[in-house]
Amino acid sequence: MNTIGKRKLLSFLSEGEGISTVTNYQVRRDEGRVAPSFPELVEFVARLSFYNPEHVLLFRGQNNDWKNIRGNSSIKPSIFRPESGRRGSPGKAVLIRRYRKLHKAEELIADAFAMEGLIGRERIARHRILRWAILQHYEICDTPLLDVTHSLRVAASFATQGDHSPNPVVCVLGVPALGGSISASSEHGMQTIRLSSICPPQARRPYFQEGYLVGEYPELMSFYEKSRYAPHEIDFGQRLLAKFRLPTTFWEPDHFPPIPKTALYPDARDHFLIEIARQIKEQLQQN
Repeated sequence: MNTIGKRKLLSFLSEGEGISTVTNYQVRRDEGRVAPSFPELVEFVARLSFYNPEHVLLFRGQNNDWKNIRGNSSIKPSIFRPESGRRGSPGKAVLIRRYRKLHKAEELIADAFAMEGLIGRERIARHRILRWAILQHYEICDTPLLDVTHSLRVAASFATQGDHSPNPVVCVLGVPALGGSISASSEHGMQTIRLSSICPPQARRPYFQEGYLVGEYPELMSFYEKSRYAPHEIDFGQRLLAKFRLPTTFWEPDHFPPIPKTALYPDARDHFLIEIARQIKEQLQQN
């Protein structure tokens, strides 16, 4: 994908009062602006949207600001992330193993949709990117796609979820104009998938999370296609427009409470896809 900010960007850094002209490198290197409360975060994002009209803003909530070996914010799809406890890009053997698992999972999800007669089964069978979307959003296996959302409140709720958020941040990504279920841009080298347009009605989670996915365009279908790209080229840190740190006093329970986990993951209402995901994970473990 191409780096955002080769043209002028207006954003916030940790130092300074207002919005200023920045580069993507400065945003990634910076610690991020503190957003004291949810209403103030909304106001920051409103200014970002106004001053950067050529970009659609999507959000990602994280419990930490993950950095690469150069100290820059790194936002990679799960299949390209380092192995647990390690730094740097995964090696050839790891990536080949992950891609094999992904391809097997694709077969299983297509078979499951066909066997259950789910709405959209023909589209799932025909389009790889749609299979990846389901596999990614239900955390069945690693994919070349990255979870984001159109909802600032959803992103902030994910960032502050649980008791293990040492440095919760909301990352603001700038993407090309959206249109239809899948928006692909050869100019920017990326595509955006609107989950509410591709997931069957039985899949509740994407609707409650206002979920989107972003990925490379054309998609990296195998290790050998990925090997043509340097690690930094498949890092969505390149699309980072702003980064906001959330203090412990961020939420206002009486007026702006976080979305509870049971609402973000409505498993009781989503038991059908949850059960399919469980069965596929078990089959993948046996292979």
